[in-house]
Amino acid sequence: MSERISREELVQIYNIEITFFDELVDSGLLNIETDNEIRYLMYEDLPTFERFANWHYDLEINLPGLEVINTMLQKMKNLNQINRELMQKLSAINEKYEDI
Repeated sequence: MSERISREELVQIYNIEITFFDELVDSGLLNIETDNEIRYLMYEDLPTFERFANWHYDLEINLPGLEVINTMLQKMKNLNQINRELMQKLSAINEKYEDI
């Protein structure tokens, strides 16, 4: 079983509102596991949670703003991946025609 931390522990450690955590989950920004009616966040998702908590509490970004920022960052990540793939294909084509 992967390591995880309960919602209650997160609220206590990070000094956040439990409703903020629940809103992140309800909006699909965080994935959790539920066991015996206790909600858990996997340790591997902790950096994502911390990023959202920092943006919300330090920069005062509301939930819709977090959703927009997250969507835009995912799109940028996908576009960067597509760009890398296209550059590799272009490089392969250039190498092919340089040999001629």
